[in-house]
Amino acid sequence: MATILYFGDQSPKSTSAQRAEALKRLGHSVTIHNPFDTIADLVGPMGSYRWFAAFHYRTGYRFMQTKVAQWLRNILKNTPAPDLIWVDSGELFGVGCLKVLKSAGCPVILYNVDDPTGHRDGRRFESMLPALSLYDLVVVVRRETEAECVELGAKQVLRVLRSYDEIAHQPFPQESHIPAQYKSDVVFIGTWMPNEKRDEFMLELLKQGVPLTIWGSRWEKSPHWKALQGAYRGNALGGRDYVAAIQGAKICLGLLSKGNRDLHTQRSLEVPYAGGLLCAERTPEHQQIYQEGREAVFWSDAAECARVCNELLQNEPLRESIRQAGAQKVRALRVGHEDLGRSVLSEFNIR
Repeated sequence: MATILYFGDQSPKSTSAQRAEALKRLGHSVTIHNPFDTIADLVGPMGSYRWFAAFHYRTGYRFMQTKVAQWLRNILKNTPAPDLIWVDSGELFGVGCLKVLKSAGCPVILYNVDDPTGHRDGRRFESMLPALSLYDLVVVVRRETEAECVELGAKQVLRVLRSYDEIAHQPFPQESHIPAQYKSDVVFIGTWMPNEKRDEFMLELLKQGVPLTIWGSRWEKSPHWKALQGAYRGNALGGRDYVAAIQGAKICLGLLSKGNRDLHTQRSLEVPYAGGLLCAERTPEHQQIYQEGREAVFWSDAAECARVCNELLQNEPLRESIRQAGAQKVRALRVGHEDLGRSVLSEFNIR
């Protein structure tokens, strides 16, 4: 058993918290701290938090480095010596912060599922990037990020698939356990984003007669909101509601974030594990993960997606065959959070 000091979002529905819990299930002692608490501490409980958080995001958190470093010193001073430090995301930790963490005398790893070397998030990772060389291991999820982290001086980079959670995303044992409000024909669960044209994609599906349901944040900001409003079911989902919406749908759409250079997403693994049929954009990585037409279905544009959905909705035996095969495949891949934890820790001979 290892003693792990974990820095990341600890809200129960976050994937960061799920990874921390998976490490605990593996038998390790995990103490988790949320580095974004330092932003809240700066402004207190009053209403300026959102403005302050946005300011630091846009300035790469460089004006917070002294405070974050002192926060880390206090934690290390009052925490038993860890065997490993796990930093999840890491945008708040610059060079000075990493020097503090390295003073603990144990391996320090970074796990980041975003695109820190890309351009979608502006200066968000500006403080983190110069600190990459101080990590003992950097874990990323895309080829471009892997190569660019090496160019920036990272000592060791491990590229992995994204992962589902063995407990949080476990399907309901029986379909009757799924609440009626989460049952649908074709579902998309995700946030509206400017410049991603997700709304235009959904609008085309509706025009092609696809019985669409949308769950997620910010859709009311879309210029096509009036046309999409009838398909909109509600805000972002988490926990068992998220699983219910996946398992309760006949088909689950998987869209990529072009700004993040994604070729697969969390949904690519979570949907089949949670009992859904994945209908996602055709990419080399999706085609490597799943056998097209047997374990998942793919498309290249909205017109093809609409055709695939409408055909599958008329063929329940085929849908069920693909859904079951996808569930079997994603489990065979062993890409759950516990599997991820074992893989990362094995790099340091921690079992």
